[in-house]
Amino acid sequence: MKVNVIFFYALLIFSLLNCTPTEQNTNSTTQAAENALTEAEKAEGWQLLFDGQSLDQWKGYNKQNVGSSWQIDNGVLQLKVEGGSMDGNDIITKEKFENFIFQVDFKLSKGTNSGIFYSVKEVENEPIWFNAPEYQLIDDESYVASSGLELTKRHLTGDNYDLQSSDENKQLNPIGEWNTAKIVVNNGHVEHYLNGKKIVEYNINSEEWANLVAGSKFSTYASYGKTSPGHIGLQDHGQEIAFRNIKIKKL
Repeated sequence: MKVNVIFFYALLIFSLLNCTPTEQNTNSTTQAAENALTEAEKAEGWQLLFDGQSLDQWKGYNKQNVGSSWQIDNGVLQLKVEGGSMDGNDIITKEKFENFIFQVDFKLSKGTNSGIFYSVKEVENEPIWFNAPEYQLIDDESYVASSGLELTKRHLTGDNYDLQSSDENKQLNPIGEWNTAKIVVNNGHVEHYLNGKKIVEYNINSEEWANLVAGSKFSTYASYGKTSPGHIGLQDHGQEIAFRNIKIKKL
């Protein structure tokens, strides 16, 4: 009896010792470092738009260079601002994209107001939001508290800004924690995701879309959302925000 017990524990310890390295090796092959792609992602056609060290793939909107408010700190792209004034120092990808899956991690600060633009067209003397749809990024709680729920409809994180509210059951992590945004654009069909859950969906060629634009602040902008291919943009709205793991897959 005692011999059997000793044999059982010896066998258990042997099994654990032999399984642990295998599990560790498996994990190391499926998880990429920050601002890097896994081997599977490379095979699927993903490309990095930010390597954690430079902004070579980005430029200022209607400018050649990225402004000094955009800084890289320990592999994180951070918008650093003083005084909270919006200076329009938005940045866009140098490359244009037509059908794609775009993904990025973002971290909000207290009072943040920002956004991700897509289908961007550079138009001289016009702000970026005149023509480009926006995945809104904002401190929901502070915005609702200061503006009231009615005024903030279609203006909260993940919303199709000023056109559609996102799913009311969305999961937005607290201020100071990372979230993941994903935007899918495929032949006019657009989807917004937050932390893996689809929260907005529309078709830019539909009558519904035309009605949404007609009822929004963009009703007088004839080219709104119609640019394809277009740039991807990150907004400088005068409050701090951080980004990492910025990547895209062409469809």
